[in-house]
Amino acid sequence: MGALLSLPLLAVPSMGTIMGFAASCCGAATCSMVCSACGKCGNSVATRIAYALILLVNSILAWIMLTPWAIEKLQHLTLNYVKINCPTGQCYGWLAVHRINFALGLFHLILGGLLFGVASSKSPRAAIQNGYWGPKVIAWVAFIVLSFLIPDEFFMFWGNYISFTGAMLFLLLGLILLVDLAHTWAEYCLAQIEDTDSRFWRFVLIGSTLGMYIASIAMTVVQYIFFAHGGCTMNQVAITVNLLLWVAISIISVNPTVQEHNPKAGLAQAAMVAVYCTYLTMSAVSMEPDDKQCNPLVRAQGTRTTSVVIGAIVTMLTVAYTTTRAATQSLGLGGGSGAIQLSDDDEHDLVTQQPSSRRQMRAEALRRAVEEGSLPADALLSDDDDESDVGGNNSHDDERSSTQYNYTMFHVIFFLATCWVSTLLVLNHEETVKDGDFATVGRTYAASWVKIVSAWACHAMYIWTLVAPIVLPDRFDTM
Repeated sequence: MGALLSLPLLAVPSMGTIMGFAASCCGAATCSMVCSACGKCGNSVATRIAYALILLVNSILAWIMLTPWAIEKLQHLTLNYVKINCPTGQCYGWLAVHRINFALGLFHLILGGLLFGVASSKSPRAAIQNGYWGPKVIAWVAFIVLSFLIPDEFFMFWGNYISFTGAMLFLLLGLILLVDLAHTWAEYCLAQIEDTDSRFWRFVLIGSTLGMYIASIAMTVVQYIFFAHGGCTMNQVAITVNLLLWVAISIISVNPTVQEHNPKAGLAQAAMVAVYCTYLTMSAVSMEPDDKQCNPLVRAQGTRTTSVVIGAIVTMLTVAYTTTRAATQSLGLGGGSGAIQLSDDDEHDLVTQQPSSRRQMRAEALRRAVEEGSLPADALLSDDDDESDVGGNNSHDDERSSTQYNYTMFHVIFFLATCWVSTLLVLNHEETVKDGDFATVGRTYAASWVKIVSAWACHAMYIWTLVAPIVLPDRFDTM
């Protein structure tokens, strides 16, 4: 794979080497190894891990494009063709980030279109999702190479409008899923308490609620002490507004009118939203520039390259994990319900299909062999897999009856994730503070305000879930 990448990049040996390394990290052998290693947890899980790995490598590669070394190589590669608003050469990296993420985004959009309507792994097209890793990695790499042949004007438009819009949609989707998770978690605990009357689940519900509130208070106090001294008006406003909002949602959650329309609403959901939004606010103030002496963390860590690299990689890992989780929990956004339903054929087989005489004889022979000690006991388990109607090794195929998630929506969300990565890396790129040769990820006022406003939006969404049954009673089933 590295040799294939190097062909169009022979003029820049170093660039060919780094892209070859990136491809080898997510090559067919690596993806196959991941799928084999995760086989016991089901094909769908292994597939999701492989796609997350590709997103991670793609994000790190895009981040490297912002280094002076990569920018210099890009200048030689493009023969100084880039001329648009590029007095300092920094837009070489800006455009490269969008090119690389556009390539992966296009890759996911094509896969999403090819997999539209696939309901189970029995479909011939399902192999496109769960297999063919070699051709898919080659296609991904080819898109990256071809993206450098597209005129720069396209990516100026793409980065400023399309990518930014996709990033905001991805951020909004993450907030919606968080609010949904808060309700799901609390309702699950309440259901366990009602069904089992278990003290354990009462302790889990009450303990987690108190723990999240304590964490919210602790983070708020830390923010006021270290990030909100005199002159830091932005931080003071952000921290105070977030504090008032999570106090407000806590009061609204236990309001009698809200409880009447939604008895399962309570402090558990409010606590989860509070701790997450407080974390977002703390992340925003701790990642802003230090030009106003409002971020002691920047002064404490100085210009150490290691901290910048670790921070960037952790950010990319978080994006990859969040994307995978969001992409497989898209039931309310168009995801299929196959994960909880059986197809008619499978249901019919489970009820009426009888084993043939040949299978009965084989099963009896295996039982005798196991009783005599000539075969291990797990031979009885493998027999069912060997005689599968579909054929092949389906012992860990958890999607034979129906898919665990909507394939098309999965790839659409991954496309939005590539837009978010691009926006995160290039947001106010001309103002980005650099430590050594590596660009810090997200340390701009724009990135900080995105997180702050996201926290406010999350509070607003949660409040709407509480008051919606009151405002629109006809659309909700009141209990």
